[in-house]
Amino acid sequence: MTTGPDESTGGELKVASNGVRTAAVKFEINGATRSLDLDPRATLLDTLRERLNLFGAKKGCDHGQCGACTVHVNGRRVVSCLTLAVQAQGKKITTIEGLAAANGGLHPMQQAFLDHDGLQCGYCTPGQIMSAIACISEGHARSADEIREYMSGNLCRCGAYVGILAAIQAVASRENGRA
Repeated sequence: MTTGPDESTGGELKVASNGVRTAAVKFEINGATRSLDLDPRATLLDTLRERLNLFGAKKGCDHGQCGACTVHVNGRRVVSCLTLAVQAQGKKITTIEGLAAANGGLHPMQQAFLDHDGLQCGYCTPGQIMSAIACISEGHARSADEIREYMSGNLCRCGAYVGILAAIQAVASRENGRA
């Protein structure tokens, strides 16, 4: 096996005697540091689901069009199906599994989705919640139209948009001291 630096990721690139290449990747996921040897072509979504057993982010379209796979990388929302895992080298990743409080209490956005019926089948819900949190933290929750615009990358086939909007407005209102 030969090794060398991988300029694109800052990690270590390994080539086994059989010619299989892997990249050493280290990142923080939901507060825990993880180190993995990965196929450099592996997406963050596949790595989360297949290597780390974090199944909250869903594979909806696998083309970055539905938002079901949304996670936060260094506090910014990304569609993990279009993000290579090696791009997460040295970064902090938060998935839906990392939102709950240490005592098991739900994140305010998770509770708001329940309170406002912001879900039906639930398939898109983890991505919707991750995007909703980002929408507020990015400062894009000042009006219903603005929320709709900045949540437009997350699709709900069941049509729970009225509840999703109400949940986001409720959390944004509390965070801005209007509740």
